Amino acid sequence: MKVAEAVGRALAASGVDHVFGVVGSGNFHLTNAMVAAGARFVAARHEGGAATMADAYARTSGAPAALSVHQGPGLTNALTGITEAAKSRTPLLVLAAEATEQRSNFRIDQALAAHAVGAVTARLTTAHDAVEQALAALRRAKHERRTVLLNLPLEVQALDVPDGVSVAGVRIPEPQPVEPSRKALAELAQALEAARRPVFVAGRGARTPGSRDALAALAERHGALLATSAVARGLFHGDRFSLDVSGGFAPPLVAELLQGADLIVGWGCALNMWTMRHGRLIGPGATVVQVDDDPEALGAHREIDLGVTGDVELTARRVLETRGKTREGYRTPEIATALAASGRWRDVPYEDEGTRERIDPRTLSIGLDDILPAERVVGVDSGNFMGYPSAYLAVPDHNGFCFTQAFQSIGLGLATTIGAALAQPDRLPVATLGDGGALMSAVELDTVRRLGLPMVVVVYNDEGYGAEVHHFGPDGFPLGTVTFPETDIAAVARGYGFEAVTVRTPADLKAVRDWVAGPRSAPLLIDAKVTRDHGSWWLEEAFRGH
Repeated sequence: MKVAEAVGRALAASGVDHVFGVVGSGNFHLTNAMVAAGARFVAARHEGGAATMADAYARTSGAPAALSVHQGPGLTNALTGITEAAKSRTPLLVLAAEATEQRSNFRIDQALAAHAVGAVTARLTTAHDAVEQALAALRRAKHERRTVLLNLPLEVQALDVPDGVSVAGVRIPEPQPVEPSRKALAELAQALEAARRPVFVAGRGARTPGSRDALAALAERHGALLATSAVARGLFHGDRFSLDVSGGFAPPLVAELLQGADLIVGWGCALNMWTMRHGRLIGPGATVVQVDDDPEALGAHREIDLGVTGDVELTARRVLETRGKTREGYRTPEIATALAASGRWRDVPYEDEGTRERIDPRTLSIGLDDILPAERVVGVDSGNFMGYPSAYLAVPDHNGFCFTQAFQSIGLGLATTIGAALAQPDRLPVATLGDGGALMSAVELDTVRRLGLPMVVVVYNDEGYGAEVHHFGPDGFPLGTVTFPETDIAAVARGYGFEAVTVRTPADLKAVRDWVAGPRSAPLLIDAKVTRDHGSWWLEEAFRGH
């Protein structure tokens, strides 16, 4: 048996059940070996799409995924998606064939490229140790929540594995949760006891049912309101004291309540410039606490009063074990009533700016929220439009929202939703894109159709790169480089086998309602011609971070 086959079989046997990629000569045998061992291979049309699909699948399923790419250009094509995964600490194993011959056209320093974007690397070096080295890379991806590039030199892949080397795989146990110190727990408990208006903000490190339940119980005891960062949106769905998302997407009431808190606790949350609006959501004199199992994350984005190194769920449960009585805190009847009335953007009155030619994106988003089934998984691309689906489309839980924005690249939203859809097959996948990102990634419409996904793709189409239009336009700069003639994106989608509808007014949404009620035998693309007179409400906030 060759090394390529042995490694592929061992990885599949060790729990890698989905591998995404584009197959070329260098990763052909490895990928086929994984398929033969029971893994599902998802063929994308571009390595960049494959990388983002793998990233989204890993985030939404909770299991590590693999990306398989050809040596050289296969890897470089995937680098944007790999960067997003690395910045998001996604447990992803990148299987990259490697050309080591100096004169090969395919040769680049693949390890250096990976390090440059924040991934960590490993390499197969011998036939005897190849399986062990591959499983060590998988273990690191899972235990350290890292994106790991495993380089597979072509000459090593072609070697014969010595007799006696097992390809049966191993069970990689879950990492042990980090136990917080007694001193830190006592200080955290003291801060909670002293608070009168506490708010919990849960982030990526709290995205588990166990963490959700522990935080909800602790918040109830201490009268804390519950919020999330964007990547954890939906974690507290249905809780009457949930603020939903903190940060630039938050409606006025939520921002006001956050600013009124006397204690803010970030649970597995960076409390970065986006989640805290550059600190403006932290009121004067408020105590700021951060809980994270990575000590390097504590205080990385802002000054904190207390840092607790510990697993989120374990830390919350340890505090619950301490004595304490239930207090009303910030959970007053008045606040519950206010949140029910205006805690969501769709409840905030606005003047509809739609015309007979263009629909207001708020009206579009509210209409879609009413029409589309509640059991959904929403993927969001980047751009001026992104606040509308992020704030107006409800999601059932934290696995119903996939937000690949750590690198702020446009063009990832469609692949994001494909990966999330494969991880949540019982839900309606909803990809929300701008026209720029939609056309950049249109090749993956073929992947949606080929996989038979009953997906809804919503394109907020303003015929331009709206973020740049509204950032530079008011200062009188020429905008010819960021605006485009009208494109019939609905026609493009039909060419890929989609049903498609162009939406200019609320009445046009009837076609969406009909699709939802029908057999959904083909995916649906909505080419929504949205108003474009000014930028979205969060845009100015976003550009403060550049």
